Amino acid sequence: MTGRVVVIGVGNPFRRDDGVGPAVVEALRDHVPDDTVLAVSDGEPSRMLDLWHGADTVVVVEAVRTRPARPGRLHTLSAAETAAHRAGTASTHALGLGECVALAEALGRLPSELVVHAVEASDIELGTGLSEPVRSALPELIDRVAASVRKARDHHR
Repeated sequence: MTGRVVVIGVGNPFRRDDGVGPAVVEALRDHVPDDTVLAVSDGEPSRMLDLWHGADTVVVVEAVRTRPARPGRLHTLSAAETAAHRAGTASTHALGLGECVALAEALGRLPSELVVHAVEASDIELGTGLSEPVRSALPELIDRVAASVRKARDHHR
């Protein structure tokens, strides 16, 4: 085990709340150890697998859609819980994170620890800026992601 920690902000900042993952990554730049890998992805599975290759811990941040919707509500999911959300049922992307996790598992490329921090989106239409419910949830979301990084660091010491 290398202790390598990768944080991936999934999303598109030009689709309003879908930009929450990249926003969290940017906010973390001065709040996590320097050797933490911070990356942004569009969520395409092969690119995601490349980003987390060789990592012991992967923390993914993204926007999700749920029914009934409660914009701004936060969720923390394990790899198994994430894999259960397949066929685009929750992700704001065509191929969701569930498919990516299932592919990683099938290829033997699932990291030792994978945690997903997600916020329920209100608006994923074209445009910039987060909706009020997502913007209000942003500080707690950033804190949760930073806590996952600290936990991973403590575990690998």
